[in-house]
Amino acid sequence: MARDPQDAQIAAAARALAAGDVLQALNRVALRRDAPALALRGIAMARLGELDRARELLREAGRAFGARAAVARARCVVAEAEVALAARETAWPGSALEAACAELAAAGDHANAAHARLLQARRLLWLGRLDEAGGMLARVGSGRLPAALAAVRELTRAGIAMRQVRARLAREALRRAAREARRAGIPPLRSEIGEALLALRRPAARQVGPAGARLLRLAQVETLLASEAFIVDACRHAVRQAGWEAPLARRPVLFTLARALGEAWPADAPRQALIAAAFRMRRPDETLRARLRVELGRLRALLRPHAEIRATAAGYALAPRRGVPVVVLAPPVDGRHAAVQACLAEGGPWSSSALAQALGASQRSVQRALEALARQGRAQPLGRGRARRWLPAAGPVFATSLLLPAALQDA
Repeated sequence: MARDPQDAQIAAAARALAAGDVLQALNRVALRRDAPALALRGIAMARLGELDRARELLREAGRAFGARAAVARARCVVAEAEVALAARETAWPGSALEAACAELAAAGDHANAAHARLLQARRLLWLGRLDEAGGMLARVGSGRLPAALAAVRELTRAGIAMRQVRARLAREALRRAAREARRAGIPPLRSEIGEALLALRRPAARQVGPAGARLLRLAQVETLLASEAFIVDACRHAVRQAGWEAPLARRPVLFTLARALGEAWPADAPRQALIAAAFRMRRPDETLRARLRVELGRLRALLRPHAEIRATAAGYALAPRRGVPVVVLAPPVDGRHAAVQACLAEGGPWSSSALAQALGASQRSVQRALEALARQGRAQPLGRGRARRWLPAAGPVFATSLLLPAALQDA
């Protein structure tokens, strides 16, 4: 029986998209309004970076498929979620994606069900919810997947390992991801994995001390964290030593004092310098000196099992109990807006709302930081209003690679 010419057009457009020829795919379906064509156009527009238009087309395709084509509609939900991930959107179709995942798994479309879970895992990763991301990745399993999805699974595994400062596991996962990406033949995916491999060689932190600062790669940070050193960690706002950790992210004054004492070690930190750092007051009075004693008392109680804070003639000194060295770890980028810069450096466009969610900060404070970085030439905006996204000044101008859904590859 002769094949429907329209079906042949859809198949040809899907093959063109799979080969990376977005314009050829659009030429074949640009004037069509049926559901498969709308879905393909949505994916093509996403590949071109027109994420808002891509989302509209995918939603329209989902409605066009209707209840009788539940599996096809579920695939549109997965594709829409991928667009949201690429745009770093906080308005995530979470419950819809979970329902779509269940629909796909029940229909035997395990590849797209795995794809949906990988999208959820990657979102949890950039939100810093590592345990949840690992749990979602475990739901994907370690079984056989199409090469593109296997590459994304290993890329996500590497991302979790990098956030956990496990350089060796991250490197092994990225090597597996690169091998699968070569099999898949998707250039944007290979580029993303290549960037992740380069990130392992870039500075991950700075070791700060009286003699100055030294840049450290992730493997060096991992070695340092495994040592007996007493570490004041300004990357995660904590104090740690050999498995013990005191989180201080919600106690900024105590952390500021711990960092100032750590940077002065083995010497003491003058009282006036501690007051200026902790309370931002250059002219200390008796009230501020009393407040300093109170805050140092709280810090002394917190550190007591592992370090002392000794009063000296000029100020205070930090003294670890085991006689081990004190190390201060700081972000590789210095300045007030280092956390925002670190997110931008990961690549892909960020909205201010997504950055605020990822950093646990208010959207207005993030907007002020982005505006300051733009004035300094360290960040650049794309678009206006609600569609505005932010990139590092020298960063890429394309979104995270979008993988063609398996259903359309098979069309």
